[in-house]
Amino acid sequence: MTSARMPDFGPIKPKRVFEEICERIRNELSSGALRPGDKLPPERELAEQFGVSRTAVREAFRSLERSGLIGLQKGAKGGAFILEGNPTVQQSLEDMVSVGHISLGDLTEARVLIQDAIVRLACQRATEADFAALEADIDLTEELTLQGRLRERLDASINFHKVLARTTKNQVMIITIDALTYILRVLINKLGPHPRLDLVESRRKFLKHLRARNAEAAVAEMTDHLTKLHQHLVREQHRIDRSRLQKSTRVPVKPAGNMRKSARSAAGPATRRPGRPAPAP
Repeated sequence: MTSARMPDFGPIKPKRVFEEICERIRNELSSGALRPGDKLPPERELAEQFGVSRTAVREAFRSLERSGLIGLQKGAKGGAFILEGNPTVQQSLEDMVSVGHISLGDLTEARVLIQDAIVRLACQRATEADFAALEADIDLTEELTLQGRLRERLDASINFHKVLARTTKNQVMIITIDALTYILRVLINKLGPHPRLDLVESRRKFLKHLRARNAEAAVAEMTDHLTKLHQHLVREQHRIDRSRLQKSTRVPVKPAGNMRKSARSAAGPATRRPGRPAPAP
């Protein structure tokens, strides 16, 4: 009887200095000592605190930037900043949308399921300050709609979902909604700003249910909104597809002068009328 083959484990390698720095910064994020938007100390100061070279700190910054945890900005007011959400997840989702692996149907289905959980948590955990933030976003959306500032209106209307996610006090929910709303923005930008006119009315109904802690009514209003938005975006996509198809199948018409010239060429050399001199060579 042959014995099962055991994996060939290699020796454990000690952590490199920059990896230790990354782990220390991640621990500070986990503990809440560092939050999104916070600026990390400059390279020189961190090198002194850790007792390492500035090269090691710089390498750690690059590693954290690739992971989507920090953003590096240049200039007098630049530096390393803790990012909100997860750009790596967002970029992965955007790439999947670009190659057709994520459809509008996939996105809507995911949003309906996740928003159901978020709304129910919001009904339990939202504070008066949260309600005020949601109402302020609705007021801004209405104002931008009346002014016809559609791009800014899109930012405000999408931000509503981020504000709502924050009422759950659940970081996983917040990161997930950040990624999904980012993809929604990408899709809407491709289709063009043709907003739904009943959005503000729907949002006010939703907030009324949320304030009353009526989870079933709030979920129903949110689901109805997401379904109508999906139908609206599908219509816009079909409109764009039809327009592209018409342009691609349109036969170009040659100018009349060119058509006459082509006809003469096809007919061969012109016949000279009797009694008329031939053209000079």
